[in-house]
Amino acid sequence: MAKSRRLLVALTGLVLSVSLIAQTGMTAQAGSNRNYLDSLNGGVAAILDPSATNATEIAKATVRKYSVTEEEPESTRVMANVKSAMNLRSEPNENAEKVGKLYKDCGGTILERKDGWTRLQSGNVIGWAKDEYLLFGDDAEALANSVGKMIAQMSDALRVRKEPSKSAEVLGILPKGEIVEVVSSGEDGWVCIDYEGNDGYVMEEYITLDFLIDTGETMDEIKAREAAEKEAKRHVNYGEYTTDADTTLLLAALIQCEAGGESYEGKVAVGAVVMNRVRSSAYPDTIHSVIYASGQFTPAMSGKLNRVLESGKINDSCIKAAEEALSGVSNVGDLTHFRRNNGREGLVIGNHVFY
Repeated sequence: MAKSRRLLVALTGLVLSVSLIAQTGMTAQAGSNRNYLDSLNGGVAAILDPSATNATEIAKATVRKYSVTEEEPESTRVMANVKSAMNLRSEPNENAEKVGKLYKDCGGTILERKDGWTRLQSGNVIGWAKDEYLLFGDDAEALANSVGKMIAQMSDALRVRKEPSKSAEVLGILPKGEIVEVVSSGEDGWVCIDYEGNDGYVMEEYITLDFLIDTGETMDEIKAREAAEKEAKRHVNYGEYTTDADTTLLLAALIQCEAGGESYEGKVAVGAVVMNRVRSSAYPDTIHSVIYASGQFTPAMSGKLNRVLESGKINDSCIKAAEEALSGVSNVGDLTHFRRNNGREGLVIGNHVFY
């Protein structure tokens, strides 16, 4: 028995000696790095641990103990830095084929950067643009936060409450798929939304949130839009502020969707924004095209505008406000944007800020 014990001690000493020799070799290999041996402790412990049976487990043990903190990834946001519009091309060359356009306040995602050019995706268009006409990093994020908006899409038909409580008064019901602008979130599982110009609350678990910024157009999309505008002009003689009854009702329906709960002044202001865009070279030159431009007005995007228009249930005050805006009245000067008042600088009318 004593002999067996002496043999076991000898074997144990041999194993420890081999281990120390291995560690000494590694230390020598590391030169003057005093922390090198310590950095191997995870790996050595794994070698001596009978539960670690392969190199993969050894590596994982070491990585778990000495993981490297990764830097925050650089933003892939890119925004147009132009007064009106810029071309996107098939190759990083000014003579390359045009594949689409990116407009003022439009943004996208960086796909590749090369020799002063950036390949990006904005909506359905993918193409190259010169860096001098783009914003990147913090500048792009700042502009996106300024002109973009958070939206919520209903996962199911959902009651809109006056307060963030299930027992609060019901303002109305939004159908499945409806998209509305978010005012704020994080109130005990409730999200405050813009419900026809008023604050309304829906439960966060029944909606999908997304951040929306304007996007560019492909050449095919531009051609289709221009063809529709040309066809419309064949039937309607658009004067400076005059139009047909159907287009007046379209503007009135948008006013109702965006500012139905606002004062009359707030209704006129929304109509004036549309007309300011029609007059601006940075936007399409017809009411229909301005209203239905990609990513511009949430009710148009969600289909709510069409439902209101088809129902024929448009308030007289909204129709009157549309007519006044069409006549050239503007109580917001030449401003072309508005959103729910969230502290942004601008002209505040009711629950909206115009800028």
